Amino acid sequence: MQTIRAKRDASDADLRLVLAGAATAVGGIGALLALIGSDSPLRGPFTLFFLLAAPAVAIAAALDGLDPLGRAIVALAGAIVVDMLVAQGLLALHLWSVRGGVAAVTVLSALTLLLVLVRRSGGRTARRGGS
Repeated sequence: MQTIRAKRDASDADLRLVLAGAATAVGGIGALLALIGSDSPLRGPFTLFFLLAAPAVAIAAALDGLDPLGRAIVALAGAIVVDMLVAQGLLALHLWSVRGGVAAVTVLSALTLLLVLVRRSGGRTARRGGS
């Protein structure tokens, strides 16, 4: 059975890149506002976006085999779980602070992305060497 795919315009790819860049900027600004302790009215929504988006992107990168909708749902649920576990851990250790929570989520998300990148590059190297 052959799958027929519709051709996508270059404008679709450009729009996706612009949206990804905007989401990265909003998340980065949210993390920065939380870490410096700003009193900006944008601090809350931007930080919440960062706390959901950073772990969701890291988890979605690790889920290669799922279709896009399933990947998005699982990544968002996983992001909520990561946020709750970070909050619970910081509260249990009596170390709760907004800065600490944002920093912990940042570190966990970065480590997850790093592990995904290492796994992917290691798998490609092993296949080349074995062939």
